[in-house]
Amino acid sequence: MSSEKGNAKRSRPQKYKNLHGFKNTLHDTSRRTKQINSIEVKDCCARCTEIIEWKIKYKKYKLLAAPRKCVRCEEKTVKQAYTVACNSCAEKLKICAKCNQEKDKVAQSGLSAAEEASQAAQMEQELKALPERKRRKCEDDSS
Repeated sequence: MSSEKGNAKRSRPQKYKNLHGFKNTLHDTSRRTKQINSIEVKDCCARCTEIIEWKIKYKKYKLLAAPRKCVRCEEKTVKQAYTVACNSCAEKLKICAKCNQEKDKVAQSGLSAAEEASQAAQMEQELKALPERKRRKCEDDSS
């Protein structure tokens, strides 16, 4: 069995595969579903935006029943689900409305300039090792 303790290797491929991608409006075309699909995620960092968009895409997003209290101004002004700060506080303080951190800090990658330079040099070395046809294909894809 694949769930047997200590047996991590599978001897066969996956049995059932999805033929079609998930559509959140396939069986449900209600007003609520249309409203959820039309939501535009604002005042969030890139990571939190991806999380909320995934919830919308796969029908996991739940709307707020009543406004919630903002963690910054302590007023009931939060109207979007999965956020802790209201839109005005998020814009004014330049923070993510969901994770409550500065947008610039979260948006940057965790690599320093030296690490990025070493990765770029390593990528150049790998490109030089590739055959001509694959190298040209990689160059075309990056352009």
